[in-house]
Amino acid sequence: MSFNAFGKPAETVDFGGEVDYNSYEWFKDPPPRTEPAPSPLAPVEHYIPPPNIIERNEMCDFALQAAPNVLYGRYKQYGQLGVLAWCAEFSEMIDELKRLGIAGDMFVSTREAALKACEEILRLQLDIKMQIIVIHLSSQVARLRRFLDAGHEWTDYPETHFPLDPQAF
Repeated sequence: MSFNAFGKPAETVDFGGEVDYNSYEWFKDPPPRTEPAPSPLAPVEHYIPPPNIIERNEMCDFALQAAPNVLYGRYKQYGQLGVLAWCAEFSEMIDELKRLGIAGDMFVSTREAALKACEEILRLQLDIKMQIIVIHLSSQVARLRRFLDAGHEWTDYPETHFPLDPQAF
């Protein structure tokens, strides 16, 4: 089949002239819009966590509730170095909480217990003279808080007091 210069098949007869569309009313009676039928919602299955996930969350809850008391006990028993040692243990607990959270297995109650523990830890009146320990303790709390609630800005961290006079020591 051959085509003419206008892209029409050569056998087509064209009588010429343009069609007058002025009196034609476009979209006067549009076809009815067919909305897709709502799909029946699949029944929501309630999530029942496996026993090992429940146990891990309960262990974290227990450890988080005891954390401020354990920290205070270590401070009373060993002083500033007890706080430093406790920070190492707290770091391990933070790692476990991160593993739970990243896997999607952390319960809301565990998250709330962790945030509450952070507040209580910072509320303790520990007379720590070594500012590096204060900074380390604050950074551990900040690390956990950033994981649990990254959008929130916390302002309850202890202030550091560095001596300005190097001869003071």
